[in-house]
Amino acid sequence: MSHRENPFQEPLDPSVSSPLNFAVAQRDKDTLGMVRRAVERRDVVLAFQPVVQTARPDRPAFYEGLIRVLDDTGRIIPAKDFIEPVESTELGRQLDCLALEMGLTALAEDLHLRLSVNMSARSIGYGRWTKVLERGLAREDTVAERLILEITESSAMTMPELVAVFMKELQMRGVSFALDDFGAGYTSLRYLREFYFDILKIDGQFITGISRNPDNQVLTDAILSIARHFDMFTVAEAVESAEDAEYLTRVGVDCMQGFYFGAPTIMPPWKTPSQQAMRA
Repeated sequence: MSHRENPFQEPLDPSVSSPLNFAVAQRDKDTLGMVRRAVERRDVVLAFQPVVQTARPDRPAFYEGLIRVLDDTGRIIPAKDFIEPVESTELGRQLDCLALEMGLTALAEDLHLRLSVNMSARSIGYGRWTKVLERGLAREDTVAERLILEITESSAMTMPELVAVFMKELQMRGVSFALDDFGAGYTSLRYLREFYFDILKIDGQFITGISRNPDNQVLTDAILSIARHFDMFTVAEAVESAEDAEYLTRVGVDCMQGFYFGAPTIMPPWKTPSQQAMRA
């Protein structure tokens, strides 16, 4: 009898031998290695995207600082390509620290700037992140009131009680909070009574093409109603056309963000001559 493996026998552990699972695990391993090397080299930057006022779309209400890493060839890699396998690891905490450090530096250098920086709820209580925050807030008196911390809906739901306490403490010092990607996860709506987010950002899956999508119009209207009830400022994400911008203006969204108004750029837009002229 041959001792070769029976090709018709089910593997003992499909998660190990499945080609798809192996490919996913290998991809995540490669991604973690790429991000780790970038962090070690400090090849990490923020890309800035404007969030414009619906009433005055020529004037940004604030900018969002989006984390980017440079891979081994120097290419700029957006967060969507690496954040999922990284977020729950130590590397995720290090990226949060670097993003906050760069955001606070930008705020200290430009007293007219208002900036949002993304963070994971997992960084709450992380010693290094807390030190970066305290050091940054101490650099200039108005930094706190110009800083917005964005926490994704899915991240906030991992530890809602801790997030609520953390937010309350920093809001008393002037820091604002945005609930990012609202509608993308599985929010327990009761927590909205306890979180007191200042800003609610509507996930782009409801926004892109909304002018032609009755279902997303109904869902967005419901989200706007919730935000108004809890006195939250609203931002529509992923606005990519004039038609969508016009529709969102009609229904009363406070701010809009997306490629229609500006793509993320590592060159701070507020330092361009046109923006500097607007401030003069």
